[in-house]
Amino acid sequence: MKPSTMVVRPAPGKSSRAIVRLGAITVPAAIGRSGRTVIKREGDGATPIASMRLISGFRRGERNGRLVTPLALRRIRADMLWCDQPDNASYNRLVRAPFGASHEELQRGDGLYDICLVMDWNISSRARYRGSAIFFHLIRPGYEPTAGCVAVSLRDMRRLLPHLRKGTIVRVL
Repeated sequence: MKPSTMVVRPAPGKSSRAIVRLGAITVPAAIGRSGRTVIKREGDGATPIASMRLISGFRRGERNGRLVTPLALRRIRADMLWCDQPDNASYNRLVRAPFGASHEELQRGDGLYDICLVMDWNISSRARYRGSAIFFHLIRPGYEPTAGCVAVSLRDMRRLLPHLRKGTIVRVL
């Protein structure tokens, strides 16, 4: 079966808003606080304009109940971190606590990563400072901008998940 494509296109009026479309499903989304960019750099707050495969996912097991999806989702543990320090050998990789270099905690208190899908941005072929932790995750209230990820509401994530699998292309226009 050929992987499907989820298209993320800019929404009119605000550079940090987008519209996600997968087949007949169309939902609002937030993207990076700096909008979109062709030249992604670590910390720039922009979402890369690219086609990225979904390669894995994470979920908080104690939150959001049963999720219907063919995509394998690993349960997030307190010691799971994501390295975002460009000069570290583990840059843009899952690491375990304790970890001294700069990182993001996957088990966040704000719930953004309660469902967190990893897009293949700078992972299969890594380059320092090219950007890390570009995820498809849950939204902040009010569709506040992300640090470069694509984010949707829990309701919309639940609508999309049954159609997402490893290899699904996320195409940011």
